[in-house]
Amino acid sequence: MELYTDIYYIKRIQSGDTASFACLLDRYSRPVYSLIARIVSNREDAEELAQDVFLKAFKNLSGFKGDSSFSTWLYRIAYNTAISATRKKKQEFLAIEDGQLDNTTGEDLEIVYGSAQNEEQIKQLEAALELLSPEERALILLFYMEDKTIDEIREISGLTAVNVKTKLHRIRKKLYIILTEMKKNE
Repeated sequence: MELYTDIYYIKRIQSGDTASFACLLDRYSRPVYSLIARIVSNREDAEELAQDVFLKAFKNLSGFKGDSSFSTWLYRIAYNTAISATRKKKQEFLAIEDGQLDNTTGEDLEIVYGSAQNEEQIKQLEAALELLSPEERALILLFYMEDKTIDEIREISGLTAVNVKTKLHRIRKKLYIILTEMKKNE
């Protein structure tokens, strides 16, 4: 089957061919579910939220203006849905003092991120990600796992580009501190 662009399917859906939404669903269901699952840390909740995201997207497709890519628009819906769901649960997350963050250098960060190659290091990184707030986890996952640009993350999250860069930098430092503490406790 020949694949068409997102815009092609969107135009078909908007002109009444609602069955074309299945093509967008096939294309984006896995990445949207993956992002949500990593934010909410619960498979069942992630499945339900992913369904909600696609329902919202379908209902609001007329609101898609094409100012950004469809995937960015869809990720924004997924991001907001997942963050809203986690806020309702009011989980507690690790708080790290600003002084600890200020004492962490860029070289320290590269050592941790550049070396996450074996399975044990990846497991430690995933455990550290679980200690972040959902918003922090979402931002870092969008950047590293989904390969979204700062501008795309800005559009998805509603933050300014400077704020995205600042938050990513602080989150990387926070992960370094968490991973360092985990290694000390081994």
